[in-house]
Amino acid sequence: MPQHKSAMKRVRQGAVRRERNRVHRSRMRSMVKKLRSTESVDTATPLLNDIKAYLDRLAHKGIIHRNAAANKKSQLEKFVKNLA
Repeated sequence: MPQHKSAMKRVRQGAVRRERNRVHRSRMRSMVKKLRSTESVDTATPLLNDIKAYLDRLAHKGIIHRNAAANKKSQLEKFVKNLA
């Protein structure tokens, strides 16, 4: 357990950020599962646009790495393209 006041604050901040990041990653995974369960391009395209925007937002906030976001978007675009 930290003894310094600033170290205690960092522990508190880390706990808050960890919880916030967990929520965002969980939402991202749920969105991806929903997209992968679709079977038509008509329903997948709007979902793909929402997911791409959300991934960009997470990358900008530093929750996921920008390359991870780019890779995930590429995989999902390939998936939707193969639905057609």
